[in-house]
Amino acid sequence: MRKRLKDSPAKPTNPRAQRRREQQRLFWAVAIFLVVVGSIAIALAYGSRAIVLGVICLLAGAGMLGLLWLILTVMERLVK
Repeated sequence: MRKRLKDSPAKPTNPRAQRRREQQRLFWAVAIFLVVVGSIAIALAYGSRAIVLGVICLLAGAGMLGLLWLILTVMERLVK
């Protein structure tokens, strides 16, 4: 006497908006991972005095990722 499950799960109402939210979440996850794990790796390899310069460089790298993401987003909107 097992209950039947629905044949297909409910589809999202707006897949483009869901994809955009997922891309934003992934971008922030990558940027935070880059800065946090990178600064920990720098601290372990070079000591705590090198963290300041390392974090500045890692933030610049995350900023470059953000700039690329922004350019691609603008290009996508222009194509539509």
